Amino acid sequence: MDKTDRAILAHLMENGRLTNIELADLVGLSPSPCLRRVRQLESSGVITGYHAAADPTAIGRGFHVLLAVEMAVQDKDTIESFESAITKLDEVVHCLRLFGQPDYLLWVAVPDLATYERFYMDELTGLPGVARTNSQFVMKKVKSTPGMPIPAP
Repeated sequence: MDKTDRAILAHLMENGRLTNIELADLVGLSPSPCLRRVRQLESSGVITGYHAAADPTAIGRGFHVLLAVEMAVQDKDTIESFESAITKLDEVVHCLRLFGQPDYLLWVAVPDLATYERFYMDELTGLPGVARTNSQFVMKKVKSTPGMPIPAP
């Protein structure tokens, strides 16, 4: 990726609804070469998709919990079963397997504390291999960067 590709990517990450003409103007290209570069970034997997950001509260997901999960058993079958079960839970919006403790960090988004308690008791406690969990409720979002900042070359 050269400087122009990085600029295209940065502008699209800031506003994915830019027209090709607007984007071309912002990066100093004519529309055809700009579109070719965008298509190349898409086909090479640098651009993985386009989506709209929604207010979590407006869509019933305003209560956020970071849930640390420690596994009792870490054999392949248990890990695969746990991860498969997690992918089916809509309330879990991110799940990261970590090195060290905890084994997993989950980002759970639900409407409120009562819903989280039901979700925790009905779904999370029955997940395969779980030994311990630690729920931390989000007080305030201080920073949330859509996408990923583009480092200079």
